[in-house]
Amino acid sequence: MNHEERIPQILSILETTYPDARPALNFESPYQLLTAVILSAQCTDVKVNKVTPELFRRYPDAAALAAAPVSDVEDVIRTCGLFHAKARNLIATARILTEQYGGEVPRTREALEALPGVGRKTANVVLSCAFGEDAIAVDTHVFRVSNRLGLADAPDVLKTEEQLMANIPKDQWSHAHHWLIFHGRQVCHSRNPACATCPLRTLCEYALGNPKGKK
Repeated sequence: MNHEERIPQILSILETTYPDARPALNFESPYQLLTAVILSAQCTDVKVNKVTPELFRRYPDAAALAAAPVSDVEDVIRTCGLFHAKARNLIATARILTEQYGGEVPRTREALEALPGVGRKTANVVLSCAFGEDAIAVDTHVFRVSNRLGLADAPDVLKTEEQLMANIPKDQWSHAHHWLIFHGRQVCHSRNPACATCPLRTLCEYALGNPKGKK
Protein backbone atom coordinates (compact mmCIF):
# COMPACT_ATOMS: atom_id res chain seq x y z
CA MET A 1 0.00 0.00 0.00
CA ASN A 2 1.46 3.37 -0.99
CA HIS A 3 1.69 6.53 1.09
CA GLU A 4 -1.33 8.19 -0.54
CA GLU A 5 -3.53 5.17 0.21
CA ARG A 6 -2.40 4.77 3.83
CA ILE A 7 -3.03 8.30 5.02
CA PRO A 8 -6.83 8.39 4.45
CA GLN A 9 -7.13 5.03 6.19
CA ILE A 10 -5.10 6.21 9.18
CA LEU A 11 -7.20 9.37 9.50
CA SER A 12 -10.44 7.41 9.18
CA ILE A 13 -9.42 5.02 11.96
CA LEU A 14 -8.33 7.87 14.20
CA GLU A 15 -11.65 9.65 13.64
CA THR A 16 -13.61 6.49 14.42
CA THR A 17 -11.52 5.70 17.49
CA TYR A 18 -11.64 9.22 18.97
CA PRO A 19 -14.93 10.79 17.82
CA ASP A 20 -15.12 13.02 20.90
CA ALA A 21 -11.52 14.23 20.84
CA ARG A 22 -11.39 17.83 22.07
CA PRO A 23 -9.05 20.20 23.91
CA ALA A 24 -8.10 18.90 27.34
CA LEU A 25 -7.67 22.40 28.75
CA ASN A 26 -10.76 23.98 30.27
CA PHE A 27 -11.61 27.46 28.96
CA GLU A 28 -14.57 29.69 28.19
CA SER A 29 -12.95 32.47 26.16
CA PRO A 30 -9.91 33.15 23.96
CA TYR A 31 -8.29 34.96 26.91
CA GLN A 32 -8.71 31.90 29.12
CA LEU A 33 -7.42 29.55 26.44
CA LEU A 34 -4.35 31.67 25.72
CA THR A 35 -3.59 31.87 29.43
CA ALA A 36 -4.04 28.13 29.92
CA VAL A 37 -1.83 27.21 26.96
CA ILE A 38 0.96 29.48 28.21
CA LEU A 39 0.69 27.70 31.57
CA SER A 40 0.80 24.27 29.90
CA ALA A 41 4.43 24.58 28.78
CA GLN A 42 6.30 21.63 30.33
CA CYS A 43 3.24 20.94 32.47
CA THR A 44 0.29 18.58 32.20
CA ASP A 45 -3.15 19.81 31.24
CA VAL A 46 -4.48 18.19 34.42
CA LYS A 47 -2.30 20.44 36.58
CA VAL A 48 -3.24 23.52 34.54
CA ASN A 49 -6.95 22.77 34.93
CA LYS A 50 -6.48 22.64 38.70
CA VAL A 51 -5.08 26.19 38.94
CA THR A 52 -7.02 28.07 36.26
CA PRO A 53 -10.37 28.25 38.13
CA GLU A 54 -8.74 30.28 40.90
CA LEU A 55 -6.61 32.24 38.44
CA PHE A 56 -9.66 33.26 36.39
CA ARG A 57 -11.68 33.98 39.52
CA ARG A 58 -9.04 36.50 40.61
CA TYR A 59 -8.27 37.80 37.13
CA PRO A 60 -11.36 37.37 34.92
CA ASP A 61 -9.98 39.37 32.00
CA ALA A 62 -6.76 40.72 30.55
CA ALA A 63 -7.08 44.08 32.30
CA ALA A 64 -7.29 42.43 35.71
CA LEU A 65 -4.32 40.17 35.03
CA ALA A 66 -2.30 43.08 33.63
CA ALA A 67 -2.60 44.89 36.97
CA ALA A 68 -1.80 41.85 39.11
CA PRO A 69 1.33 41.71 41.31
CA VAL A 70 3.75 39.09 40.00
CA SER A 71 4.00 37.44 43.41
CA ASP A 72 0.23 36.96 43.60
CA VAL A 73 0.12 35.26 40.19
CA GLU A 74 3.08 33.09 41.15
CA ASP A 75 1.24 31.89 44.25
CA VAL A 76 -1.71 30.73 42.15
CA ILE A 77 0.27 28.98 39.41
CA ARG A 78 3.15 27.62 41.52
CA THR A 79 2.28 23.96 40.89
CA CYS A 80 2.51 24.39 37.11
CA GLY A 81 6.31 24.63 37.13
CA LEU A 82 8.47 27.44 35.75
CA PHE A 83 6.04 29.66 37.63
CA HIS A 84 8.38 32.67 37.89
CA ALA A 85 8.76 32.98 34.12
CA LYS A 86 5.14 32.04 33.43
CA ALA A 87 3.81 34.69 35.83
CA ARG A 88 5.92 37.37 34.17
CA ASN A 89 4.85 36.25 30.71
CA LEU A 90 1.16 36.11 31.64
CA ILE A 91 1.19 39.63 33.05
CA ALA A 92 3.25 41.03 30.16
CA THR A 93 0.92 39.39 27.64
CA ALA A 94 -2.15 40.71 29.47
CA ARG A 95 -0.72 44.23 29.35
CA ILE A 96 -0.19 43.99 25.61
CA LEU A 97 -3.71 42.67 25.11
CA THR A 98 -5.07 45.55 27.20
CA GLU A 99 -2.98 48.31 25.68
CA GLN A 100 -2.88 47.22 22.04
CA TYR A 101 -5.96 45.06 21.44
CA GLY A 102 -8.64 46.42 23.73
CA GLY A 103 -8.34 43.41 26.00
CA GLU A 104 -9.04 40.94 23.17
CA VAL A 105 -6.80 38.16 21.92
CA PRO A 106 -5.49 38.92 18.41
CA ARG A 107 -6.56 36.59 15.61
CA THR A 108 -3.37 36.44 13.54
CA ARG A 109 -0.39 34.15 13.97
CA GLU A 110 2.07 37.03 13.73
CA ALA A 111 0.39 39.00 16.52
CA LEU A 112 0.04 35.93 18.72
CA GLU A 113 3.66 34.87 18.32
CA ALA A 114 4.77 38.38 19.31
CA LEU A 115 3.24 37.89 22.77
CA PRO A 116 5.53 36.87 25.66
CA GLY A 117 5.48 33.12 26.25
CA VAL A 118 3.72 32.38 22.97
CA GLY A 119 5.37 30.25 20.30
CA ARG A 120 4.08 28.65 17.13
CA LYS A 121 2.41 25.74 18.92
CA THR A 122 0.52 28.02 21.30
CA ALA A 123 -0.52 30.28 18.44
CA ASN A 124 -1.83 27.30 16.48
CA VAL A 125 -3.84 26.05 19.47
CA VAL A 126 -5.45 29.45 19.95
CA LEU A 127 -6.19 29.92 16.26
CA SER A 128 -7.75 26.47 16.03
CA CYS A 129 -9.59 26.09 19.33
CA ALA A 130 -10.57 29.70 20.04
CA PHE A 131 -11.19 31.00 16.53
CA GLY A 132 -11.99 27.92 14.45
CA GLU A 133 -9.05 28.36 12.08
CA ASP A 134 -7.57 25.32 10.35
CA ALA A 135 -4.26 24.65 12.11
CA ILE A 136 -2.11 21.80 13.40
CA ALA A 137 -0.30 22.40 16.68
CA VAL A 138 2.62 20.00 17.07
CA ASP A 139 3.27 19.11 20.69
CA THR A 140 5.28 16.13 21.93
CA HIS A 141 2.37 13.72 21.34
CA VAL A 142 1.67 14.92 17.80
CA PHE A 143 5.37 14.88 16.94
CA ARG A 144 5.89 11.35 18.25
CA VAL A 145 2.71 9.76 16.93
CA SER A 146 2.72 11.34 13.48
CA ASN A 147 6.32 10.31 12.84
CA ARG A 148 5.74 6.80 14.13
CA LEU A 149 2.66 6.36 11.97
CA GLY A 150 4.39 7.75 8.89
CA LEU A 151 2.12 10.78 8.54
CA ALA A 152 5.39 12.70 8.74
CA ASP A 153 9.07 11.85 8.48
CA ALA A 154 10.70 14.86 10.07
CA PRO A 155 13.46 15.65 12.60
CA ASP A 156 11.73 18.56 14.34
CA VAL A 157 8.31 20.01 15.13
CA LEU A 158 8.31 22.67 12.41
CA LYS A 159 9.07 20.24 9.61
CA THR A 160 6.55 17.83 11.12
CA GLU A 161 3.89 20.53 11.02
CA GLU A 162 4.73 21.36 7.41
CA GLN A 163 4.51 17.71 6.37
CA LEU A 164 1.25 17.15 8.24
CA MET A 165 -0.24 20.19 6.51
CA ALA A 166 0.84 18.72 3.17
CA ASN A 167 -0.38 15.18 3.92
CA ILE A 168 -3.68 15.88 5.71
CA PRO A 169 -6.65 17.65 4.07
CA LYS A 170 -6.93 21.19 5.41
CA ASP A 171 -10.44 20.71 6.77
CA GLN A 172 -9.08 17.90 8.98
CA TRP A 173 -6.04 19.71 10.40
CA SER A 174 -7.62 20.75 13.69
CA HIS A 175 -9.39 17.42 14.17
CA ALA A 176 -6.21 15.48 13.40
CA HIS A 177 -4.34 17.49 16.02
CA HIS A 178 -6.72 16.23 18.72
CA TRP A 179 -6.88 12.67 17.34
CA LEU A 180 -3.11 12.37 17.46
CA ILE A 181 -2.93 13.76 21.00
CA PHE A 182 -5.58 11.33 22.22
CA HIS A 183 -3.82 8.43 20.51
CA GLY A 184 -0.50 9.45 22.06
CA ARG A 185 -1.98 9.64 25.53
CA GLN A 186 -4.06 6.47 25.38
CA VAL A 187 -2.12 4.07 23.14
CA CYS A 188 1.07 5.34 21.49
CA HIS A 189 2.97 6.15 24.68
CA SER A 190 6.50 7.49 24.55
CA ARG A 191 7.73 4.39 26.34
CA ASN A 192 6.15 1.00 25.76
CA PRO A 193 3.51 1.92 23.16
CA ALA A 194 0.60 -0.52 23.13
CA CYS A 195 1.22 -1.71 19.58
CA ALA A 196 -0.40 -5.10 20.13
CA THR A 197 -3.81 -3.56 20.76
CA CYS A 198 -3.46 -0.48 18.53
CA PRO A 199 -6.12 -0.17 15.80
CA LEU A 200 -3.44 1.29 13.51
CA ARG A 201 -0.85 -1.45 13.94
CA THR A 202 -1.16 -2.74 10.36
CA LEU A 203 -0.66 0.76 8.95
CA CYS A 204 2.00 2.09 11.33
CA GLU A 205 5.64 2.41 10.27
CA TYR A 206 6.80 1.96 13.87
CA ALA A 207 4.70 -1.15 14.52
CA LEU A 208 5.78 -2.67 11.19
CA GLY A 209 9.43 -2.09 12.04
CA ASN A 210 10.13 0.26 9.15
CA PRO A 211 13.19 2.50 9.68
CA LYS A 212 11.33 5.80 9.26
CA GLY A 213 9.14 4.99 12.23
CA LYS A 214 12.04 4.09 14.52
CA LYS A 215 13.65 7.50 14.92
